[in-house]
Amino acid sequence: MTSAAHHDLVVTQATLADWPVISGWAAAEGWNPGLSDGPAFFAQDPDGFFLGRIDGEPVSAVSVVNHGPDYAFLGCYLVRPGLRGQGHGLTTWKTALAHAGGRTVGLDGVVAQQDNYRQSGFRPAYRTLRFTGPAAETRPPAGVRPAGPADLPALTAYDSACHPADRPRFLAAWLTTPGHRALVREDGGRLTGYGVIRPGHDSLRIGPLFADTAADARALFAALTAGTAGSEVAIDVPEPNTAGLALAEEAGLRPSFETARMYTGPVRAHARERIFGVTTLELG
Repeated sequence: MTSAAHHDLVVTQATLADWPVISGWAAAEGWNPGLSDGPAFFAQDPDGFFLGRIDGEPVSAVSVVNHGPDYAFLGCYLVRPGLRGQGHGLTTWKTALAHAGGRTVGLDGVVAQQDNYRQSGFRPAYRTLRFTGPAAETRPPAGVRPAGPADLPALTAYDSACHPADRPRFLAAWLTTPGHRALVREDGGRLTGYGVIRPGHDSLRIGPLFADTAADARALFAALTAGTAGSEVAIDVPEPNTAGLALAEEAGLRPSFETARMYTGPVRAHARERIFGVTTLELG
């Protein structure tokens, strides 16, 4: 897909080789992307990333990642400083959005862009708050262990119950990316939650943190942060999950950033009460 448009801007699909440019811009915006997110992101939809270039130089980016026949997620909407307000972002946006076809599209919008997203047909569902702060000293509790290859079928099913679409390709990569540490919570051999912690540009990132109960989430959080005392950690908590907000506050973390989850239409019913921490703001 190629679009030649505003002031000689050419929009094409990005490749994994372009990811350092996109993630570098995101880091400069203070979004704290994970250090190794790219391979898992592209595993879900390698055709869902776009760059706008002028004379071959990248100036804008956006991702529209298809998660299934009915759902896509938009993220990584970025324009290089100094080139904003010239229509490059909107041209890139329109070109990329066509990739979603007739799917409902979700996004996590920063406050400054939410009015623009409304004008594009997105409607707010709830706020998400990023909590950050130094990790406290914790010990791994009983009932939590590292995820292994044999857990993938059960984790895929559990993840699907917590997300508006199935995403097995993403999850298989996310759980095994170097630097990512995935843990599962069990009760009598039954999976009651899982979580992942990974290094980001500015802090360790927790996501997802999916759990049946607040107790399960608390155990996973303690195990994920064990051995990281004093290190900066961050977790994005949907505001409707009051138990998730309380967990973050009990851990000594404080709100530092907010977004709004917005959709262009209906999404599949899923267990929102299990979402104590969003997987990523880029892919939902």
